[in-house]
Amino acid sequence: MKTAPSKRTLYALDAVNFLMADVHTGVGPFLAIYLAASLHWNPREIGVVISASGIVGLIAQTPVGAWIDKLRYKREALAVCTALLGIGALAVVFCHSFAEILGAQVVMGAVGTFFPPAMAGMTLGIVGRRGLDLRVGRNETFNHAGNVFAAVTAGLLGYWIARQSIFYCTAIFCAVTIIAIFFIRQNEIDFERSRGCESGEGSKKKDGTVSGFFEVLKDRSLLVFTISVVLFHFANAAMLPLIGQKLSLGHPRGSSLFMAVCIVGAQTVMIPVALAAGRFAHSWGRKTVFLIGFAALPLRGALYTLSDNPYYLVGVQLMDGIGAAIFGVVSVLVIADLTRGTGRFNFTQGVVATATGLGGSLSNGVAGFIVERAGFNVAFLFLAGVATFALGIFWILMPETRKNSAIANWDGATPAPQLT
Repeated sequence: MKTAPSKRTLYALDAVNFLMADVHTGVGPFLAIYLAASLHWNPREIGVVISASGIVGLIAQTPVGAWIDKLRYKREALAVCTALLGIGALAVVFCHSFAEILGAQVVMGAVGTFFPPAMAGMTLGIVGRRGLDLRVGRNETFNHAGNVFAAVTAGLLGYWIARQSIFYCTAIFCAVTIIAIFFIRQNEIDFERSRGCESGEGSKKKDGTVSGFFEVLKDRSLLVFTISVVLFHFANAAMLPLIGQKLSLGHPRGSSLFMAVCIVGAQTVMIPVALAAGRFAHSWGRKTVFLIGFAALPLRGALYTLSDNPYYLVGVQLMDGIGAAIFGVVSVLVIADLTRGTGRFNFTQGVVATATGLGGSLSNGVAGFIVERAGFNVAFLFLAGVATFALGIFWILMPETRKNSAIANWDGATPAPQLT
């Protein structure tokens, strides 16, 4: 019989998710400003450093996910990765050569991919499937609250003290995060549960063995889900940069402020939406909640074309918090459902993250080409069309993955419910 996790472990999960917003995002959003204003780097050098980190992170996601599935000491590995990110943040301040900062960003890009699947795996190992819905929603709520806190803190530090203080602050947050990580009790993280290797009803395998990589990837529902979310990210990724460009054309002095409000405002919206998504995904099912997130995206793209007023555009951008928060919660639950009994929960998260990353990377280039040839409104309508197509694929072809979850969510702590 598995006992319920202790309050100490659950509160530590809250703290790690809150602090990880500062750690996982690292120095990325402020690196370009620091390199240009303080070190006087040219745009080409800045672009190479930032792109290198992103490319390495994209390549690393799938193998890192596979490694996490085999890793018994996820807590300790998470602490090591956090320490490496802190060292990388300090390297930006103390190492000024191109090669040194490039190396630091490559390391940070690689280890940064460890955080989302490791936290999802640890969470599954701690609370089991019975508590995963609400716990993932709570994780995302604390993470988005941490994002808001991190953005405001970094902005104030950079404005009132010095740009370097942002990197020192990141290193301090890394140290505090490591302390919080070790408040999670190792003996409460069930290794088999953490990689989705439970046997029983709803499992892909009855004997508890680990499935092969291709055996997992050929699952039709997983393929439909991946195609849908790739198109979702393709439609979504370019919208915020396009809004930034549109605001800068008509309001050059206030564009930075409007952009900051767009980012912080959307993150603030994500806080209650993430909490609600976890609750409703448990009662309504994954598909219904995910469809709401999908529907918000084409509506947002169409609304952008109705006015050039900056306050209107910022208000519409707040809708990004709906889709992003729902995706962050429900995608983990869908992958957990689809990989039950396979032992490839974290590997599959890596595959989906790699695919969505590729979709997001292509988005800005395609949207920029359309803006150059036909204008902003055509680009927004094109992205809205892609989002509508993604919505249709998910609605028609994706099954409800929670259909077996009455037993699939059972973690042994209570008598198994009966299907009717």
